[in-house]
Amino acid sequence: MKVIVIQAPQEAYDFEYYEQRLADSWLLQEAIAVRTLRMPFLAVPVGGSRRGGTYSVACICIALKVRDLLLSRAGFPHPRLSLSTDLDSPAVFVEWGEKPPSLGECGDEQALARFYGYSNAAIARYTARRTDAASTPESPCSVYPSGSPTAR
Repeated sequence: MKVIVIQAPQEAYDFEYYEQRLADSWLLQEAIAVRTLRMPFLAVPVGGSRRGGTYSVACICIALKVRDLLLSRAGFPHPRLSLSTDLDSPAVFVEWGEKPPSLGECGDEQALARFYGYSNAAIARYTARRTDAASTPESPCSVYPSGSPTAR
């Protein structure tokens, strides 16, 4: 059994996600679906406004294979590994292109989204959802009229 299989971009579970968000949709024609174990996810090359990319895997052995796969492909310059800083969901990332700015360096999520080539419309939708979620007060639990059972 092969650990990594390349498939057509449309086979990727997240194809529609990128299709709805990328400013330069022509990148999808150059993208590849990389199936590690059972599920294919998209690796989108750099180009247009997209300056870098990332592909998440669970272990370093698979990350090395994905990186090696991208080494020989156009649109995936300087593939390298990085480790997640999130202790709740440890992962290894294969990155390519320019080094992504951290939120501390670039100052906001919109700059990071532009780095990954997301369209202004996609960024606006994301920002609006975040603003709506932050301004919506949390409703009390409907099972307990006065909120939680511990509030009694």
